[in-house]
Amino acid sequence: MTMAGPHRHTHWRCVLLPAIALALAATVSSARSQSTSTGSALQSPSQNLPLPPAPPMSGRAVLGPTIVAPRGDDTGQTAQVPLKQLPSPAPRAPANLRPNEGAILASARFGHDGALINGGLHWRIYANKPDPTGKFRLFKEDRTAQPTFVLPAGGYIVHVSLGLASVAKPVQLRNEAMREVFEIPAGGLRIEGRVGNVRIPTGQISFDIFKGSQFEPGAGERPPIASGVVTGRVVLVPEGTYYIVSKYGDGNSVVRSDIRVQAGKLTDITVTHRAAAIMFKLVNKHGGEALANTDWAVLSPAGDVVTQSKGAFPRVILAEGEYKVIARNDNKVYQKDLTVIPGVDGEIEVLAR
Repeated sequence: MTMAGPHRHTHWRCVLLPAIALALAATVSSARSQSTSTGSALQSPSQNLPLPPAPPMSGRAVLGPTIVAPRGDDTGQTAQVPLKQLPSPAPRAPANLRPNEGAILASARFGHDGALINGGLHWRIYANKPDPTGKFRLFKEDRTAQPTFVLPAGGYIVHVSLGLASVAKPVQLRNEAMREVFEIPAGGLRIEGRVGNVRIPTGQISFDIFKGSQFEPGAGERPPIASGVVTGRVVLVPEGTYYIVSKYGDGNSVVRSDIRVQAGKLTDITVTHRAAAIMFKLVNKHGGEALANTDWAVLSPAGDVVTQSKGAFPRVILAEGEYKVIARNDNKVYQKDLTVIPGVDGEIEVLAR
């Protein structure tokens, strides 16, 4: 796990994920590290078809499991927690197929040796050749775990997606029932933020997820594959390497973390911010009433503006460090030095003298 900035770190834990919103299975591992995660490049199906892209994913839009495993300690020890898997009913072949009809009994699993996926799937059946306009006709859609598609005999493209992960393959259907199992190398991410041992409330922190490593060339120019992800929600992505940008508040508390997602596993991420919430007030004397209509600016030691605000009681989240606070009121400027200690929230008075 790699962190941006001194003394910032990310804890993560993987849980085997045999079903979305229904069950988890097998192993829970706890890993806490400050080394860079490396791995194979992201793998996603490459199909020259005008398949509808997966919608932009955010934490508010994704359902996921709610089972929480023990966190362990900072030694990197692994905890084994067996969890039961809820079975899915097997697809059944139609009793009577009409002449020149066939049936596809479809199911999906997490990779080659993974468990069956019994929720969260979106199936689409397309013609295997474009029509005169160049479009591939959509025949059927289904969102059940193991659907049965009855179609005229012929060639089709079957596409199935799970969150941001998907796979597609051609199927030649004859006058019979055929079973097709699709392998989706997908895993889940669930993220939360903390300051010390205190969980950052939902609404004060958000996460953006990007493909690849933050250290790859051009990483800073990539758009996120999921933005505004909220605490505790699950985002489903193809197996591979990603980096998370975590922003706490509207100041400069930003942490970047490289992570590795494994197929069939739910990876729990805990991002630790070294920051504090500071409230400012401009007063004529210590303990006095705050002056309204005050403009505020927080500057770094180099003189760069970190954040600006206006009002009698502005509250900002600042990363650990040294700052200069500037208050402007009634065409007069006042200032005060500030030292931010992680987890030590406070109120800072600036004297109007």
